[in-house]
Amino acid sequence: MELFIAGTDSSGQSTQWTMAEIINNPMCLKRLREEIESVVGETRLIQETDLPNLPYLQAVVKEGLRLHPPAPLFARTSREWCEIRGFYIPENTTLVVNAYAIMRDPDSWEDPNEFKPERFLASFGSGQEDALKYIPFGSGRRGCPGVNLSYIFVGIAVGMMVQCFDWKIKGEKVDMEEAIGGLNLSMAHPLKCIPVAITLNTLTL
Repeated sequence: MELFIAGTDSSGQSTQWTMAEIINNPMCLKRLREEIESVVGETRLIQETDLPNLPYLQAVVKEGLRLHPPAPLFARTSREWCEIRGFYIPENTTLVVNAYAIMRDPDSWEDPNEFKPERFLASFGSGQEDALKYIPFGSGRRGCPGVNLSYIFVGIAVGMMVQCFDWKIKGEKVDMEEAIGGLNLSMAHPLKCIPVAITLNTLTL
C-alpha cells in the first residue's frame, strides 16, 4: 500500500518533468526515438524487458530525476551523536537533506542546470553514479524501496510516448517554472501538449 500511494503521484510528476525536458530538446527526442526503433522495432510497443537494452532511455530518465527529483527534501534522524565536517550532531537530531541542491551542485556536476542525459552514459565522462551526489531516492539503507519500480514505470511511460507520438505545444518551449510549496516538486504550469500519432508498421499492442 505504501509503495502504491507513494509511487503514484511521484511517478506521474517525474514522467511529466521528463517529457517536458524531452520536448524542449528535439535532438534528445530524435536520438531516443532512434534507439527505441533500433532495439524494439516498429511492430510492437516497448516492454519492460527492453529497458536494459535502451541505455539512452535510462539516461534520459535519470537526468530527469536529477533535475526534478520528486521529493527535493527528505529528513533523517541521527540515532547516535556524530560529527560532520566539524559540526557536532546530537543524538535524535532531525536533519533535512536538500537533494535538489546536491544534484545541481556545480562542484559535482558539469553544467548542472542543463538537461544532458549523456552524462549518465558510460561513453560520457566516467559514467559512474556517485551515491552521495545522485540521490533522487535518498541513499543507503534508508533509500526509497521503490526505486527500481519507479525506473520501470517512468521508463516505460516515457518510452511509449516517444515511440508512438510527436508532441506539439503552444509556443516554442515548455515553461519549466517550478511550483512553490508542497512536498513534491511540481510544475507551476502543468504540461499541456497535443499528441500526434506516428504511423508504425502494424503495431502490435
